[in-house]
Amino acid sequence: METAPSSSRVPLSRVSTVLRGAFIAGVLLLVLLAFGYTDGWLAPHRLTAQRMVNQLQANAGVFPGYRRNHAKGVCVTGYFDSNGQAQPYSVAEIFAPGRTPVVGRFAVPVGNPYAPDSAAPIRSMAMRFALANGQQWRTGMNSMPVFPVATPLAFYELLQAQQPDPATGKPDPAKLKAFFGAHPETSAFLAWVKTAAPSASYVTNSYWSLNAFEFVDAHGEKHAVRWRMVPEATDAAVGGSDPDYLDADLSQRIAKGPQRWHLIVTLANPGDPTNDATKEWPSDRRDVDAGTLVLTGTEPQESGPCRDINYDPLVLPNGIEASGDPLLPARSAAYATSYLRRTSEEAHLPGTAQAQSKAEAK
Repeated sequence: METAPSSSRVPLSRVSTVLRGAFIAGVLLLVLLAFGYTDGWLAPHRLTAQRMVNQLQANAGVFPGYRRNHAKGVCVTGYFDSNGQAQPYSVAEIFAPGRTPVVGRFAVPVGNPYAPDSAAPIRSMAMRFALANGQQWRTGMNSMPVFPVATPLAFYELLQAQQPDPATGKPDPAKLKAFFGAHPETSAFLAWVKTAAPSASYVTNSYWSLNAFEFVDAHGEKHAVRWRMVPEATDAAVGGSDPDYLDADLSQRIAKGPQRWHLIVTLANPGDPTNDATKEWPSDRRDVDAGTLVLTGTEPQESGPCRDINYDPLVLPNGIEASGDPLLPARSAAYATSYLRRTSEEAHLPGTAQAQSKAEAK
């Protein structure tokens, strides 16, 4: 029996060709459907990062070149000095004894970068730790121990309730009352708000991670954690009439010497909630002082090193992982959307060469 040469191929039958083409088309369709679902094309009423950021813009307006939330801020630089005490719980290089450079940002959680510092009682601290092995740890923290809601949808509904009424320029009290009445999980946050007052200094605040994460040790075991930055400075500051008193206070303090916080890592007990940022863990949980954050410099955010950093909380080094908290992926997606929008508007940002040339041309 004659055999075909090894270099020849038997052509596919017409049926095989059709089936293969159908299979490839099916795969492409599934990919397109996946992209469509992710971007909300096929589900216009599904909550997406775009809708979340659109609502932030509806509430505060659009200020080209600025973040859509926490728009008013200032850059800081320095280092983290690890003492090695967190090493038994995480293999992340940042917890090995030694120094890691940081670029950070303090901010007021408002969408208007020109709002007075007294516009909100909350302050925020964001940090990017640049590890020697090339990895990064980015974290965003707030000066409150709990978040008002537990899910992205509830946060979106809160933003909707806070949208200013065109007739008054302020949120409708009835809508806010209805929202809080429908969300009893906000009670811990509302209790905190009753006692909170806008601080007159960034450096006297503690800052909480709010979301839980997981540390992974050298044996692969995971430890549920939250963390907070606790300041060494305790002296009171006076805000005065300057609408930008926070930046002025920070510059004055750093000019006199470095400002320090201790990174306190709290270890969860079995059963402590790791997917609900509205619930605090009991105060008797074990705390580990992982080291000292030391800030030595400050620059305006319009031209400083923090301007182009997206402080995505899911940029994590080996040894730190996300928990199942649904707010984490929502934060990551919204931050990315905000980043893409503001960086596309960079020419409008005060302090940039493009904006300066436009101003000079007028």
